[in-house]
Amino acid sequence: QLVESGGGLVQTGGSLGLSCAASGRTFSSYAMGWFRQAPGKEREFVAAISGKGIITNYARSAKDRFTISRDNAKNTVYLQMNSLNPEDTAVYYCAAGATVATMTTLSISYWGQGTQVTVSA
Repeated sequence: QLVESGGGLVQTGGSLGLSCAASGRTFSSYAMGWFRQAPGKEREFVAAISGKGIITNYARSAKDRFTISRDNAKNTVYLQMNSLNPEDTAVYYCAAGATVATMTTLSISYWGQGTQVTVSA
């Protein structure tokens, strides 16, 4: 089970941090990632991190603004989002998958329920 937290309303240029707590004993064996879905749009990849946190991958829209990290001792993955703009408004989903590479193709084993991020102009 994946449970996201940290969403909310922020002004353009602001920052927001998301957390995703996972249950189970095999957290470190999964790559973890964040996806988002804006109204009327398809769900899209944002960022992913390998099981040991060594490999990361970002969507072009997130690169240089967002940072994904994980703490395997806490079974938690994070997404720090900086320089937010209205185009970042979406429901953000935490996900678990086999590898960073497969997660970028939306090959996902588990999804969280999502958390709303709204960026005001």
